[in-house]
This record gives sequence, structure tokens and C-alpha cells, in this order.
Amino acid sequence: MIHEYQRTAQYFREDLGNDIQLDMMLIPGGTFIMGSPKEEEDSRDSERPQHEVTIEPFWLGQYQVTQAQWKFVAKLPQVNKELNPDPSRFKGDGSTSLTNNRPVEQVSWYDAVEFCDRLSRHTKRQYRLPSEAEWEYACRAGTKTPFHFGETITTDLANYNGNYTYGQEPKGVYREETTEVGSFGVANNFGLYDMHGNVYEWCLDDWHDNYTDAPADGSAWFSSDDKLSDKTGRAVLRGGSWIYNPQYCRSAYRLFNNRDNHDNNIGFRVVCVVGRTFR
Repeated sequence: MIHEYQRTAQYFREDLGNDIQLDMMLIPGGTFIMGSPKEEEDSRDSERPQHEVTIEPFWLGQYQVTQAQWKFVAKLPQVNKELNPDPSRFKGDGSTSLTNNRPVEQVSWYDAVEFCDRLSRHTKRQYRLPSEAEWEYACRAGTKTPFHFGETITTDLANYNGNYTYGQEPKGVYREETTEVGSFGVANNFGLYDMHGNVYEWCLDDWHDNYTDAPADGSAWFSSDDKLSDKTGRAVLRGGSWIYNPQYCRSAYRLFNNRDNHDNNIGFRVVCVVGRTFR
């Protein structure tokens, strides 16, 4: 069964300049059960043990970062590394302007961190990637089902490889490319779009094979020091993508990739920390 939600959500609009805006939704604090039960279809041991996590309020991008937003921020002063202003494979109709609302892709974890650093300096607010726990909490938006809209998924609701199915649903469309953010018109109970499919989303965390000894406070889980510029190895990806099966779009599904990977099915969305500004 597919559930639809109607909720008045709080948000703020970050006006970056040149008519480029970033809509940030307030994710209320709360406690949830992270991970999946064994009986969930296609669940994996990496999604267990299920554990209780308490999340502080934060702001999260309503959409995946778009190519228009990326191009604007990539022109801001460098903090630690250079950025390609136009890295994406799938340009869409707005490829010659700052109006492209497809998600940016072919960006590494380091690129995404640099984007957040530049955005923070430009806006004087603290932006960063979400922790894995924040991401799942925001995706679920109070639900416990495999997807925030219910027990199953269709290509009318999300962009994934429709040649494959989940549950009892029939096959659907395989678009073979990204779609504009928010184009399915399906938001979760926190007002977030495209949490399932389109492009995978980088999280801050180092990859761990399961949740044994995972933090319970919603913080990013680092196995080495937390200085981002020193990070190497694998980071967490969430959300599924246009090229993969629907099982990978589940709220609990977790994947890893090397931080320097630039696949055309990987993007990100950003967190703004509640109450934090720079002077």
C-alpha cells in the first residue's frame, strides 16, 4: 500500500544569488529505530543490529543538490580544493544556463565536502553532509516500512531501474538517466523529495560493515579522526539511484564507495546545523 502525507513543514530558503535558491526543510528532533528487521524483503546483515538513535533537530535540503546550485557554488572562492563547475553527465534542457534542475552527479565525497565549505563561507551558516543516521531518520519521516510511502515502490513514485521489481509490483519504466529533482511530486512527511532513487547521496560517515557499536546520538560514525581533510577510504551512500534495482532504494539500505569516486549515479544533499552561524 502506498501512503500519502499532508503536513505543514517548516523551511527556509537560502538565496544564493543569480536567482539560485536552496530550500532547507526543518527536520524535527526525535528517536527512531535505525536499520531493518530480518523479515523485511531484501534486507541485509549490514542493516543490523537495529538500534535506537536520538536525533537533534537539523535542516536538510528539500531536494538533491542541483546542477544550477553546483555551478553557482563552484564559482565561489576555493577553500581546500578545486571544483569542476560542470561535472554531470546528464545535462537536461538547462545545460547552457544556471536553470538546470537535474541533480549534480559525478562528484566525489571530497567535492561534496568542498561544496559545503564554500556554501558555509558564502552564507555564514554551517553546511555539511548529513550523517548516515540523520539521513535515514529524515528519509523515514516517522515510518517503519521499507519506503517512506509504504511497503513497496513503483516507477511512478521514484527513478530507478524499472526492469526489476520489489514485492508484488509489476515492472515499470527504466529511464536510463536522472530526472529533475522533485519531478515525481511525492514528498515524505518531512517535505523531502527524491529520498528514494534518482542519485545516491553521500553521507559523512566512514563505512562500517554493520551497526555493532554504532553511535546512538545521530553523529557521523568515524573509525579514524574526524578531520574531513584527512579522510581516506570508503564513505557511506544512501537512497538508491536511476541505474539500480528498487531494493537499493529502501530506507534502510546502505552502500559504500571510495571517497574519490565520480560515478554518474552519485550526488548529495546538504544539512544546515540548527542555530549555527559564523561571525
